[in-house]
Amino acid sequence: QVQLVESGGGLVQAGGSLRLSCAASGSIFSINAMGWYRQAPGKERELVTTVSSGGRTNYADSVKGRFTISRDNAKNTMYLQMNSLKPEDTAVYYCYAIIRTTYSTNTYKYWGQGTQVTVSS
Repeated sequence: QVQLVESGGGLVQAGGSLRLSCAASGSIFSINAMGWYRQAPGKERELVTTVSSGGRTNYADSVKGRFTISRDNAKNTMYLQMNSLKPEDTAVYYCYAIIRTTYSTNTYKYWGQGTQVTVSS
């Protein structure tokens, strides 16, 4: 069993900051790529940012220069620092991780439960 637990969402004014966390636990052998998606009401889920096991990062153009993804491999935890937030960043944010468990040589994509981020204008 593997779980991803997110925390850190909330309500913030435009221009403010939030930090999301995503902690993986359970029968984990290794974690490959991790990342964040978001889904706004009435819109498709959007890939926001990813980080490889080696720390290489990618960002959607809409968040470049404002969001920073990082991970602590010792804690199996990933973070998303969101600065200069805009109302259009309002969405449910979902973390994911590509994980190999201790009971299989396959890797699977696991998801967090989602956390609401609301940015008021």
